Amino acid sequence: MAPSLAHLVCLLLLLLLLLSALPLSAAASTPRSAPPSAPPTPLVPALFVIGDSTSDVGTNNYLGTLARADREPYGRDFDTHRPTGRFSNGRIPVDYLAEKLGLPFVPPYLEQSMRMGVGGAGLSNIGGMIQGVNYASAAAGILSSSGSELGMHVSLTQQVQQVEDTYEQLALALGEAATVDLFRRSVFFVSIGSNDFIHYYLRNVSGVQMHYLPWEFNQLLVNAVRQEIKNLYNINVRKVVLMGLPPVGCAPHFLSDYGSQNGECIDYINNVVIEFNYGLRHMSSEFIRQYPDSMISYCDTFEGSVDILENRDRYGFLTTTDACCGLGKYGGLFICVLPQMACSDASSHVWWDEFHPTDAVNRILAENVWSGEHTRMCYPVNLQEMVKLKQ
Repeated sequence: MAPSLAHLVCLLLLLLLLLSALPLSAAASTPRSAPPSAPPTPLVPALFVIGDSTSDVGTNNYLGTLARADREPYGRDFDTHRPTGRFSNGRIPVDYLAEKLGLPFVPPYLEQSMRMGVGGAGLSNIGGMIQGVNYASAAAGILSSSGSELGMHVSLTQQVQQVEDTYEQLALALGEAATVDLFRRSVFFVSIGSNDFIHYYLRNVSGVQMHYLPWEFNQLLVNAVRQEIKNLYNINVRKVVLMGLPPVGCAPHFLSDYGSQNGECIDYINNVVIEFNYGLRHMSSEFIRQYPDSMISYCDTFEGSVDILENRDRYGFLTTTDACCGLGKYGGLFICVLPQMACSDASSHVWWDEFHPTDAVNRILAENVWSGEHTRMCYPVNLQEMVKLKQ
Protein backbone atom coordinates (compact mmCIF):
# COMPACT_ATOMS: atom_id res chain seq x y z
CA MET A 1 0.00 0.00 0.00
CA ALA A 2 1.39 3.39 -0.97
CA PRO A 3 2.36 5.61 2.00
CA SER A 4 0.14 8.59 2.64
CA LEU A 5 1.36 12.17 2.38
CA ALA A 6 1.20 12.41 6.18
CA HIS A 7 3.53 9.42 6.54
CA LEU A 8 6.03 11.00 4.10
CA VAL A 9 5.99 14.30 5.97
CA CYS A 10 6.59 12.50 9.27
CA LEU A 11 9.54 10.58 7.82
CA LEU A 12 11.04 13.79 6.42
CA LEU A 13 10.70 15.58 9.78
CA LEU A 14 12.30 12.60 11.57
CA LEU A 15 15.25 12.69 9.14
CA LEU A 16 15.74 16.41 9.71
CA LEU A 17 15.69 15.94 13.47
CA LEU A 18 18.30 13.19 13.28
CA LEU A 19 20.59 15.34 11.11
CA SER A 20 20.24 18.35 13.40
CA ALA A 21 21.22 16.18 16.37
CA LEU A 22 24.59 15.35 14.80
CA PRO A 23 27.55 17.49 15.93
CA LEU A 24 28.68 19.98 13.32
CA SER A 25 32.06 18.30 13.17
CA ALA A 26 30.63 14.86 12.43
CA ALA A 27 31.01 15.26 8.71
CA ALA A 28 34.61 16.35 9.23
CA SER A 29 35.48 13.71 11.82
CA THR A 30 37.02 11.51 9.18
CA PRO A 31 38.36 13.99 6.62
CA ARG A 32 39.68 12.82 3.33
CA SER A 33 43.37 13.28 2.92
CA ALA A 34 43.94 16.11 0.46
CA PRO A 35 45.96 15.18 -2.58
CA PRO A 36 49.52 16.55 -2.43
CA SER A 37 49.64 20.01 -3.93
CA ALA A 38 51.67 20.29 -7.10
CA PRO A 39 54.66 22.65 -6.98
CA PRO A 40 53.87 26.05 -8.51
CA THR A 41 54.68 26.54 -12.16
CA PRO A 42 57.81 28.71 -12.33
CA LEU A 43 57.23 32.20 -13.73
CA VAL A 44 60.68 32.14 -15.36
CA PRO A 45 62.96 29.24 -16.28
CA ALA A 46 65.72 30.15 -13.83
CA LEU A 47 67.21 32.66 -11.39
CA PHE A 48 70.93 33.41 -11.62
CA VAL A 49 72.59 35.40 -8.84
CA ILE A 50 75.75 37.53 -8.91
CA GLY A 51 76.94 39.40 -5.85
CA ASP A 52 78.63 39.59 -2.46
CA SER A 53 77.62 38.57 1.08
CA THR A 54 74.16 40.08 0.55
CA SER A 55 73.41 37.15 -1.76
CA ASP A 56 76.05 34.47 -1.04
CA VAL A 57 74.37 31.12 -0.24
CA GLY A 58 77.50 29.10 0.37
CA THR A 59 80.16 29.94 -2.23
CA ASN A 60 82.68 30.95 0.42
CA ASN A 61 82.21 27.64 2.25
CA TYR A 62 84.52 26.27 -0.44
CA LEU A 63 87.15 29.02 -0.18
CA GLY A 64 89.99 29.85 2.18
CA THR A 65 88.65 33.05 3.68
CA LEU A 66 87.63 34.70 6.93
CA ALA A 67 84.42 35.81 5.21
CA ARG A 68 82.39 32.69 5.92
CA ALA A 69 79.01 32.12 7.54
CA ASP A 70 79.10 28.34 7.85
CA ARG A 71 79.04 28.32 11.65
CA GLU A 72 76.45 28.98 14.31
CA PRO A 73 74.59 31.18 15.06
CA TYR A 74 74.30 32.00 11.35
CA GLY A 75 71.33 30.18 9.87
CA ARG A 76 69.67 29.47 13.22
CA ASP A 77 66.30 30.76 11.91
CA PHE A 78 66.73 29.41 8.37
CA ASP A 79 64.38 26.71 7.09
CA THR A 80 66.83 24.00 8.17
CA HIS A 81 67.91 25.82 11.38
CA ARG A 82 71.51 25.23 10.36
CA PRO A 83 74.26 27.49 8.98
CA THR A 84 74.43 27.38 5.18
CA GLY A 85 76.84 30.17 4.29
CA ARG A 86 74.15 32.88 4.28
CA PHE A 87 75.15 36.01 6.19
CA SER A 88 71.95 36.26 8.20
CA ASN A 89 70.01 34.49 10.92
CA GLY A 90 67.68 33.12 8.24
CA ARG A 91 66.87 33.75 4.62
CA ILE A 92 68.39 36.40 2.38
CA PRO A 93 66.47 38.33 -0.33
CA VAL A 94 67.23 35.91 -3.19
CA ASP A 95 65.61 33.08 -1.21
CA TYR A 96 62.35 35.00 -0.94
CA LEU A 97 62.54 36.02 -4.60
CA ALA A 98 63.12 32.43 -5.74
CA GLU A 99 60.00 31.47 -3.81
CA LYS A 100 58.01 34.29 -5.47
CA LEU A 101 59.18 33.05 -8.87
CA GLY A 102 58.12 29.48 -8.09
CA LEU A 103 61.72 28.25 -8.12
CA PRO A 104 63.77 26.27 -5.59
CA PHE A 105 66.52 27.99 -3.62
CA VAL A 106 69.40 28.58 -6.00
CA PRO A 107 72.54 26.48 -5.24
CA PRO A 108 76.08 27.90 -5.20
CA TYR A 109 78.06 27.59 -8.41
CA LEU A 110 81.12 26.02 -6.79
CA GLU A 111 78.97 23.21 -5.41
CA GLN A 112 77.53 22.53 -8.86
CA SER A 113 80.93 22.90 -10.48
CA MET A 114 82.39 20.20 -8.25
CA ARG A 115 79.61 17.82 -9.28
CA MET A 116 80.14 18.69 -12.93
CA GLY A 117 83.84 17.99 -12.55
CA VAL A 118 83.02 14.45 -11.53
CA GLY A 119 80.31 13.68 -14.07
CA GLY A 120 80.90 16.03 -16.99
CA ALA A 121 78.39 18.22 -18.78
CA GLY A 122 75.84 15.58 -19.67
CA LEU A 123 72.11 16.03 -19.25
CA SER A 124 72.10 14.00 -16.04
CA ASN A 125 74.68 16.29 -14.42
CA ILE A 126 73.36 19.75 -15.25
CA GLY A 127 70.06 19.31 -13.43
CA GLY A 128 71.24 21.54 -10.61
CA MET A 129 71.92 24.37 -13.07
CA ILE A 130 68.74 24.29 -15.14
CA GLN A 131 66.75 26.43 -12.68
CA GLY A 132 69.57 28.74 -11.75
CA VAL A 133 72.99 29.10 -10.14
CA ASN A 134 74.28 31.43 -7.43
CA TYR A 135 77.78 32.83 -8.07
CA ALA A 136 77.79 35.39 -5.23
CA SER A 137 80.83 35.44 -2.96
CA ALA A 138 81.13 37.22 0.38
CA ALA A 139 83.79 39.98 0.49
CA ALA A 140 83.71 40.23 -3.31
CA GLY A 141 83.70 43.64 -4.90
CA ILE A 142 83.33 45.26 -8.27
CA LEU A 143 87.11 45.69 -8.18
CA SER A 144 89.03 42.43 -7.91
CA SER A 145 91.22 43.66 -5.05
CA SER A 146 88.34 44.77 -2.80
CA GLY A 147 88.06 42.49 0.23
CA SER A 148 91.34 40.71 -0.46
CA GLU A 149 92.58 41.15 3.11
CA LEU A 150 89.93 38.63 4.22
CA GLY A 151 91.24 35.91 1.95
CA MET A 152 89.87 34.29 -1.20
CA HIS A 153 86.74 35.49 -2.93
CA VAL A 154 85.20 35.52 -6.40
CA SER A 155 85.14 39.05 -7.81
CA LEU A 156 82.46 40.47 -10.11
CA THR A 157 84.56 39.85 -13.23
CA GLN A 158 85.27 36.27 -12.16
CA GLN A 159 81.58 35.65 -11.44
CA VAL A 160 80.61 36.84 -14.90
CA GLN A 161 83.25 34.50 -16.32
CA GLN A 162 81.58 31.68 -14.37
CA VAL A 163 78.24 32.65 -15.93
CA GLU A 164 79.88 32.39 -19.34
CA ASP A 165 81.20 28.95 -18.39
CA THR A 166 77.70 27.93 -17.33
CA TYR A 167 76.34 29.11 -20.67
CA GLU A 168 78.85 26.91 -22.50
CA GLN A 169 78.08 23.90 -20.31
CA LEU A 170 74.35 24.28 -20.85
CA ALA A 171 74.84 24.75 -24.60
CA LEU A 172 76.77 21.49 -24.76
CA ALA A 173 74.01 19.62 -22.93
CA LEU A 174 70.86 21.35 -24.21
CA GLY A 175 71.95 22.82 -27.51
CA GLU A 176 72.61 26.43 -28.43
CA ALA A 177 69.02 27.40 -29.26
CA ALA A 178 67.61 26.04 -25.99
CA THR A 179 70.32 27.79 -23.96
CA VAL A 180 69.71 31.10 -25.71
CA ASP A 181 66.01 30.81 -24.89
CA LEU A 182 66.77 29.85 -21.27
CA PHE A 183 69.04 32.85 -20.69
CA ARG A 184 66.75 35.32 -22.44
CA ARG A 185 63.75 34.39 -20.32
CA SER A 186 65.57 33.95 -16.98
CA VAL A 187 66.19 36.61 -14.32
CA PHE A 188 69.71 37.67 -13.37
CA PHE A 189 70.01 39.26 -9.93
CA VAL A 190 73.07 41.46 -9.29
CA SER A 191 73.93 42.80 -5.81
CA ILE A 192 77.50 43.98 -5.32
CA GLY A 193 79.56 47.07 -4.46
CA SER A 194 79.52 47.52 -0.68
CA ASN A 195 82.94 45.93 -0.24
CA ASP A 196 84.52 48.40 -2.63
CA PHE A 197 83.80 51.00 0.05
CA ILE A 198 83.98 48.94 3.27
CA HIS A 199 87.20 47.09 2.45
CA TYR A 200 88.84 49.41 -0.06
CA TYR A 201 87.95 53.09 -0.45
CA LEU A 202 87.01 53.89 3.16
CA ARG A 203 90.15 52.08 4.39
CA ASN A 204 92.21 54.03 1.83
CA VAL A 205 93.89 50.87 0.58
CA SER A 206 96.95 51.70 -1.56
CA GLY A 207 96.23 55.39 -0.99
CA VAL A 208 93.20 55.19 -3.28
CA GLN A 209 91.71 58.39 -1.84
CA MET A 210 94.75 60.31 -3.07
CA HIS A 211 94.08 59.12 -6.63
CA TYR A 212 90.28 59.28 -6.74
CA LEU A 213 87.81 61.71 -5.27
CA PRO A 214 84.59 59.98 -4.17
CA TRP A 215 82.72 60.87 -7.38
CA GLU A 216 85.64 59.67 -9.51
CA PHE A 217 85.79 56.39 -7.63
CA ASN A 218 82.04 55.96 -8.04
CA GLN A 219 82.32 56.52 -11.77
CA LEU A 220 85.08 53.94 -11.97
CA LEU A 221 82.80 51.40 -10.24
CA VAL A 222 79.73 52.22 -12.33
CA ASN A 223 81.69 51.88 -15.58
CA ALA A 224 82.99 48.50 -14.44
CA VAL A 225 79.45 47.30 -13.65
CA ARG A 226 78.24 48.47 -17.04
CA GLN A 227 80.98 46.51 -18.79
CA GLU A 228 80.02 43.32 -16.97
CA ILE A 229 76.33 43.81 -17.76
CA LYS A 230 77.32 44.23 -21.41
CA ASN A 231 79.27 40.96 -21.16
CA LEU A 232 76.11 39.31 -19.84
CA TYR A 233 74.07 40.87 -22.64
CA ASN A 234 76.50 39.32 -25.14
CA ILE A 235 75.48 35.85 -23.91
CA ASN A 236 71.78 36.63 -24.24
CA VAL A 237 70.99 37.88 -20.74
CA ARG A 238 68.01 40.22 -21.07
CA LYS A 239 66.36 40.53 -17.64
CA VAL A 240 68.52 42.00 -14.86
CA VAL A 241 67.62 43.11 -11.35
CA LEU A 242 70.40 45.51 -10.33
CA MET A 243 70.47 46.26 -6.61
CA GLY A 244 71.76 49.57 -5.30
CA LEU A 245 73.75 49.72 -2.07
CA PRO A 246 72.13 49.94 1.39
CA PRO A 247 72.84 52.78 3.87
CA VAL A 248 76.29 51.45 4.75
CA GLY A 249 76.83 54.39 7.09
CA CYS A 250 74.03 53.10 9.33
CA ALA A 251 75.62 49.67 9.86
CA PRO A 252 76.60 48.91 13.48
CA HIS A 253 80.25 48.55 12.45
CA PHE A 254 80.47 52.18 11.35
CA LEU A 255 78.31 53.50 14.19
CA SER A 256 80.90 51.97 16.51
CA ASP A 257 83.96 52.79 14.40
CA TYR A 258 83.03 56.46 13.89
CA GLY A 259 81.85 56.94 17.48
CA SER A 260 78.18 57.67 16.80
CA GLN A 261 76.79 59.00 20.09
CA ASN A 262 73.09 58.23 19.77
CA GLY A 263 72.90 55.94 16.78
CA GLU A 264 73.12 58.66 14.14
CA CYS A 265 74.18 57.30 10.76
CA ILE A 266 77.51 58.41 9.33
CA ASP A 267 76.53 60.98 6.70
CA TYR A 268 79.88 61.03 4.91
CA ILE A 269 79.62 57.32 4.10
CA ASN A 270 75.96 57.45 3.15
CA ASN A 271 76.50 60.43 0.87
CA VAL A 272 79.15 58.52 -1.07
CA VAL A 273 76.80 55.54 -1.34
CA ILE A 274 73.92 57.74 -2.52
CA GLU A 275 76.15 59.15 -5.25
CA PHE A 276 77.13 55.64 -6.35
CA ASN A 277 73.49 54.58 -6.45
CA TYR A 278 72.57 57.59 -8.55
CA GLY A 279 75.28 56.65 -11.06
CA LEU A 280 74.10 53.05 -11.12
CA ARG A 281 70.50 54.06 -11.79
CA HIS A 282 71.51 56.48 -14.54
CA MET A 283 73.71 53.85 -16.16
CA SER A 284 70.92 51.26 -16.16
CA SER A 285 68.51 53.71 -17.81
CA GLU A 286 71.06 54.56 -20.50
CA PHE A 287 71.78 50.86 -21.10
CA ILE A 288 68.09 50.18 -21.75
CA ARG A 289 67.97 53.06 -24.24
CA GLN A 290 70.99 51.70 -26.07
CA TYR A 291 69.78 48.09 -25.99
CA PRO A 292 65.96 48.30 -26.07
CA ASP A 293 65.51 44.51 -26.11
CA SER A 294 67.00 44.40 -22.59
CA MET A 295 65.42 45.28 -19.26
CA ILE A 296 67.43 46.36 -16.23
CA SER A 297 65.37 47.06 -13.14
CA TYR A 298 67.38 49.22 -10.76
CA CYS A 299 66.25 48.59 -7.17
CA ASP A 300 67.15 51.23 -4.60
CA THR A 301 68.13 49.26 -1.50
CA PHE A 302 69.06 52.53 0.22
CA GLU A 303 65.53 53.89 -0.20
CA GLY A 304 63.92 50.66 1.00
CA SER A 305 66.23 50.40 4.00
CA VAL A 306 65.74 54.01 5.10
CA ASP A 307 61.98 53.44 5.01
CA ILE A 308 62.48 50.60 7.51
CA LEU A 309 64.85 52.64 9.72
CA GLU A 310 62.50 55.61 9.83
CA ASN A 311 59.35 53.54 10.42
CA ARG A 312 60.58 50.82 12.73
CA ASP A 313 57.36 50.77 14.78
CA ARG A 314 55.28 50.09 11.68
CA TYR A 315 57.52 47.16 10.83
CA GLY A 316 57.75 45.87 14.40
CA PHE A 317 61.44 46.49 15.12
CA LEU A 318 62.64 47.44 18.59
CA THR A 319 66.08 48.66 17.55
CA THR A 320 67.57 50.01 14.35
CA THR A 321 71.12 50.49 15.60
CA ASP A 322 72.18 47.41 17.58
CA ALA A 323 73.27 44.19 15.91
CA CYS A 324 71.60 41.07 17.24
CA CYS A 325 74.97 39.31 17.21
CA GLY A 326 78.19 41.14 18.01
CA LEU A 327 80.28 42.77 20.73
CA GLY A 328 80.84 46.34 21.88
CA LYS A 329 78.69 49.41 21.38
CA TYR A 330 75.96 48.72 18.83
CA GLY A 331 77.39 45.19 18.50
CA GLY A 332 79.67 46.64 15.87
CA LEU A 333 83.09 46.17 17.44
CA PHE A 334 83.58 42.50 16.59
CA ILE A 335 82.08 40.05 14.13
CA CYS A 336 79.51 37.43 15.20
CA VAL A 337 81.40 34.19 15.90
CA LEU A 338 79.62 32.45 18.79
CA PRO A 339 75.97 31.58 19.52
CA GLN A 340 76.37 33.18 22.95
CA MET A 341 76.93 36.55 21.29
CA ALA A 342 73.47 36.59 19.69
CA CYS A 343 70.23 38.06 21.02
CA SER A 344 67.27 35.78 21.66
CA ASP A 345 64.90 37.33 19.10
CA ALA A 346 66.49 38.50 15.86
CA SER A 347 63.12 39.54 14.42
CA SER A 348 63.12 42.59 16.70
CA HIS A 349 66.40 43.81 15.17
CA VAL A 350 67.13 45.43 11.83
CA TRP A 351 70.76 44.29 11.93
CA TRP A 352 71.86 40.69 12.40
CA ASP A 353 75.60 41.35 12.66
CA GLU A 354 77.88 44.35 12.17
CA PHE A 355 77.11 44.61 8.43
CA HIS A 356 74.16 42.38 7.51
CA PRO A 357 70.40 42.68 8.08
CA THR A 358 68.14 40.10 9.70
CA ASP A 359 65.83 37.70 7.92
CA ALA A 360 62.93 40.05 8.77
CA VAL A 361 64.53 42.94 6.87
CA ASN A 362 65.52 40.68 3.97
CA ARG A 363 61.88 39.61 3.61
CA ILE A 364 60.66 43.23 3.49
CA LEU A 365 63.29 44.21 0.92
CA ALA A 366 62.45 41.17 -1.22
CA GLU A 367 58.74 42.03 -1.11
CA ASN A 368 59.61 45.53 -2.31
CA VAL A 369 61.73 44.15 -5.15
CA TRP A 370 58.92 41.82 -6.11
CA SER A 371 55.98 44.23 -6.04
CA GLY A 372 56.79 47.39 -4.06
CA GLU A 373 54.57 46.01 -1.31
CA HIS A 374 55.85 48.38 1.40
CA THR A 375 57.56 51.10 -0.60
CA ARG A 376 58.64 51.48 -4.20
CA MET A 377 62.26 50.49 -4.73
CA CYS A 378 62.55 49.38 -8.35
CA TYR A 379 62.63 51.47 -11.52
CA PRO A 380 61.25 51.38 -14.16
CA VAL A 381 59.52 48.12 -13.18
CA ASN A 382 59.50 45.75 -10.23
CA LEU A 383 60.33 42.06 -10.62
CA GLN A 384 56.69 40.97 -10.82
CA GLU A 385 56.19 43.34 -13.75
CA MET A 386 59.48 42.33 -15.34
CA VAL A 387 58.62 38.64 -15.59
CA LYS A 388 55.45 39.53 -17.50
CA LEU A 389 57.39 41.38 -20.18
CA LYS A 390 57.57 39.63 -23.54
CA GLN A 391 60.94 39.09 -25.10
